[in-house]
Amino acid sequence: MHKTIWAALAVSAGLAASACAQPAPVGPQPKNDYSQDAAWLCRPGRQDACAQDQTATIVAADGSTRVEPFKADPKAPIDCFYVYPTVSTDPGGNSDMTIDPAETIVAEQQLARFGQVCRTFAPMYRQVTLAALRQVMQGKPSPGDENLAYGDVLDAWKDYLARDNGGRGVVLIGHSQGSRLLLRLLAEEVDGKPVQKQLVSALILGMNTPIDPATDAYGDIKMCRKPGQTGCIVSYVSFRASSPPAEPAFFGKATPDGKRAACVNPAALAGGEAPLHGYFSDRTIAGAPRKTPWVKGKDVTTTFVSTPGLVSAECATSGPYDYLAIKVHGDPADPRVDDIPGDLMVLGSPLKAWGLHLVDVNLAMGDLVALVGAQGEGWK
Repeated sequence: MHKTIWAALAVSAGLAASACAQPAPVGPQPKNDYSQDAAWLCRPGRQDACAQDQTATIVAADGSTRVEPFKADPKAPIDCFYVYPTVSTDPGGNSDMTIDPAETIVAEQQLARFGQVCRTFAPMYRQVTLAALRQVMQGKPSPGDENLAYGDVLDAWKDYLARDNGGRGVVLIGHSQGSRLLLRLLAEEVDGKPVQKQLVSALILGMNTPIDPATDAYGDIKMCRKPGQTGCIVSYVSFRASSPPAEPAFFGKATPDGKRAACVNPAALAGGEAPLHGYFSDRTIAGAPRKTPWVKGKDVTTTFVSTPGLVSAECATSGPYDYLAIKVHGDPADPRVDDIPGDLMVLGSPLKAWGLHLVDVNLAMGDLVALVGAQGEGWK
């Protein structure tokens, strides 16, 4: 298979493939110094990856448009601590600590908008790379070390708590590999520990959060099921309702010990179908941008676009799978675009096993930001 297709597969899989692979044996690695600004992708008060413009064009079904300005709140009452997904294009098994375009793009797509409601912190970390995932998907041992990646996230978390937190509430945000590492952090460093009282919520996106159906909890941390609830988890994986997950899909699958993958609809915490407030752009978290005709006869010049009423979602179950079922309500008779980006395309066809993994966060970005804002007010 052509190497670019392997790259696409690796991006879509996140840590799905490496979750089953043993980390490559490596010698002791030096710790990163997270007291240094250079070790962070985003920190408050800097012109960095989280300072990118989030201005959006709202495109209505009738073709009318308006520009929605964006302004971060440097005095936001809570913090967000973000761990990004598998995006590194570095050649080794684990990435280096240099901020490349891949990390900047993913912060633009997944974190910067949260600056409206929280101070944004995002450590660089020596993640398992796309190159390592390609090796796994070709049946070879992984050269990546997940423990090294987790150790960096843990060190950054401890540095954040010591230098920056000051008793503030904090939201943990992750996607794919980032979510997998945050699940470990929650289990080992938050659940049952004193810092748990400062957990506003955790957004564990694009990765399976294994929960006991009887308790609806990950360990002792409950899922978010009602407005105003704090200290809880929002987690989902997304698939088109018309193409539900099935073997060999990894995302959303139950575990052999009977735990199910959590599904929390951020637009309807208590359940049911609801419109999603998404923010899309001409690029996803992977690959070069492709021009999208968002509306006939008009050019959209902002990086982001929101399409009210075009997409809705509802948590669904299909055999061993639990997932956020995405419905797109395109109308060929109106001038607005009739579909959304997010499928991983291989040889011109969508790779159905990975659903809409590339836009898990974008699909509900507006809902997630609003939820975190409300939770922050409630936590205060």
